Amino acid sequence: MPQILRQSKLGRNARSGYLDGQVLVAMPGMSDDRFARTVIYVCAHSSEGAMGIVVNKPAPHISFPDLLVQLGVIAEGDEIRLPDAAGGIPVLRGGPVESGRGFVLHSADFMIEDSTLSIDDGICLTATLDILKAIAKGGGPKNAVLALGYAGWAPGQLETEIQANGWLNCPADRDLVFGDSVDTKYDRALAKIGIDLGKLSPEAGHA
Repeated sequence: MPQILRQSKLGRNARSGYLDGQVLVAMPGMSDDRFARTVIYVCAHSSEGAMGIVVNKPAPHISFPDLLVQLGVIAEGDEIRLPDAAGGIPVLRGGPVESGRGFVLHSADFMIEDSTLSIDDGICLTATLDILKAIAKGGGPKNAVLALGYAGWAPGQLETEIQANGWLNCPADRDLVFGDSVDTKYDRALAKIGIDLGKLSPEAGHA
């Protein structure tokens, strides 16, 4: 588990002024191509930095059942025996850090003691194989997405990027995190903030 997640798990309820449970929406002028038009769910944010999961970029050429086989959770050929819900779980490109590792964002109806981080509004994060095994057996959470990798910021870095008009932020909702229409999440997140993309200047806020 990334260090920022461990720190958040220990003391998030005692902190204020941070963006845990919020959504970051990249401004149209985002200079980093890795984050252009991304919607990121912030899992942890503190004076030690920030960590989030990109929720609107599908991982190409891989399905959830394929990943279960690659990780040894199920044997090759057993994909057909998976519960229907497991076959439909999206696999996303969660960010450029630890892109070979899986992080499951999921509803709070499933928890693993000492492994699941409760973030906000019934949304949790678990990064162990145990949750994948539970999903494969039909006993996992009702809603889930699997992200490969995550986005990370050093102390003060996210705040600096927000001040430089790199990101907008708004409260998250389950549809933005778990909804099927991945291709429209960016526009829907902007609309939730009250912004029409066609009228938004990439340099908004600069003098």
